[in-house]
Amino acid sequence: MDALHITGIRFAEVLQSGPPRLEKFWISLTSLADPKCIFTVCFPLAYFLDRKVGVSVLWIGLVSEWLNVVLKWFLFGERPFWWIHESGFASKEPVALHQFPVSCETGPGDPSGHCMITGAALWPLVTALTALASKRSRSLVVKLSPFGTYALLLLALGLSRVFVLAHFPHQVASGILVGAALGWGLQTRTPAARAPGFFVATALALGLSSLALHSLVMAAGIDIDW
Repeated sequence: MDALHITGIRFAEVLQSGPPRLEKFWISLTSLADPKCIFTVCFPLAYFLDRKVGVSVLWIGLVSEWLNVVLKWFLFGERPFWWIHESGFASKEPVALHQFPVSCETGPGDPSGHCMITGAALWPLVTALTALASKRSRSLVVKLSPFGTYALLLLALGLSRVFVLAHFPHQVASGILVGAALGWGLQTRTPAARAPGFFVATALALGLSSLALHSLVMAAGIDIDW
């Protein structure tokens, strides 16, 4: 695992050695694409365009947020910013890395929540835009542009997370893959006909189940708050 971490650190060094003007871009992207935006921006916009798509974005965002927390508890992913010091790597080899205000994220890092939750929740919106583009145009480029934009966004978001030392590359890759799979799998299982109270009750149930699972794992002697 150390070899994977070291490779990730070297990749982060390459990213940070790029043109200085890119620094603002990476930091802005990692801040603007925070998972909170799924609920505060993407859901309202999707709901305005199409109620079913909006509900699907909300539902998948809710489930993926919960699942990301659970996966992080069991995968125990290191964070690059902390790992280089705790592992002693920084004292053994020269490390040319810069710290940013968003670098000091705590808690396990695998899979990346930014990539997983964003990738999952945007899936129904992207498929809806693809269907719309297919109806309006015969051009293959136009038809594939929503998914092309989706892929580029997730790639750029993943690179921004590595750039600010919040995640290793393999954590970003797992987040993207799990998020896309989750979006694809849950899209057809969206309870679109349910009343708002159902989603409130589901959110409470997921929150309480997380607390219960946290207590059980801690009681078993596994410190998931390390």
